[in-house]
Amino acid sequence: MEDRGSYGQFCPVAMASEILCSRWTVLVLREMLCGSTRFNDLRRGVPRMSPALLSKRLKELERAGVVAARPNERGVVEYHLTPAGEDLRPIVLGIGFWGQRWVESQLSLKNLDPSLLMWDIRRNVNPKPFPPGRRTIQFQYPELPENRRNWWLVVENGTVDLCGFDPGFEVNLTITGSLRSMTAVWMGLATLAQEVAAGRLEVLGEVALQRSANEWLGLSVFARETRRVA
Repeated sequence: MEDRGSYGQFCPVAMASEILCSRWTVLVLREMLCGSTRFNDLRRGVPRMSPALLSKRLKELERAGVVAARPNERGVVEYHLTPAGEDLRPIVLGIGFWGQRWVESQLSLKNLDPSLLMWDIRRNVNPKPFPPGRRTIQFQYPELPENRRNWWLVVENGTVDLCGFDPGFEVNLTITGSLRSMTAVWMGLATLAQEVAAGRLEVLGEVALQRSANEWLGLSVFARETRRVA
């Protein structure tokens, strides 16, 4: 009897699709290509994926030779792309660039998720423009439930941490506004200056951080792709 997960075709497109086209698989690969190696970090990049399903997909990718699981020096299991997995980089990025070019932006902005947005922002922050010492930036989304409303980026000695709870440090800069507006900035659909001028975002605090915001606030890797109309 034919395997329900098989297309039953010898075509390489069909064979590759059997590995890559199951739900969430490409997003897990996206996270790994962005540098996530630990299970909990992968979960933060796909927050709506259940831990059980993430574990299942990782095992499937291991069996396919795309991912290798191995303990680090502290005995914590990490997941790394094999050469076959790394060879998927232009394919996965190509899907993203296609989506940025052709998927209507208002459809994209219906799928708002503060945890994914802030996780993406964290890993793309450029710490170089920050002065020595610790700087804390608070993001506030007033329209969200209280437990998802506040996020803190802590930048210190070249490292960037994300907190979903108050870390107790002095806040040097506060960015307040709608999640939709901040997502539009992140995706390159609007600029920070445009959203501030329109009153949809407010930036208060240390003047030097405000002036250098365009340098340290990294955007999506797809943000600079020119949009087209299908």
